[in-house]
Amino acid sequence: MNSAVLTAAFETQDGERAKVNGVLHFTTVTDLLKAGSDAIANGRAAVIDLSGVKDSDSSGLALLIEWLSIARAASKGLRYENIPTQLHQLARLSDVEELLTAG
Repeated sequence: MNSAVLTAAFETQDGERAKVNGVLHFTTVTDLLKAGSDAIANGRAAVIDLSGVKDSDSSGLALLIEWLSIARAASKGLRYENIPTQLHQLARLSDVEELLTAG
């Protein structure tokens, strides 16, 4: 692994949409968890676009599953768009792919 600083951002957009940009890695998901959780609970992130995700590890998959749990607990709908192939593969290997593609 190189020594580059890994970054990620959660951005709310119009129409209850949000977008994640950057790298979903154990060093970035903690900040994303809070930002995404707040947006989901406040009805500002019913759809999260993942087209800006450049790389991910298993903590990125855990983050997406946690957001689904938060949405369910708050009685909010949540759907992911443009899920990167790498995350699909991790989800398939972990037998949780149906969680990410439901909705």
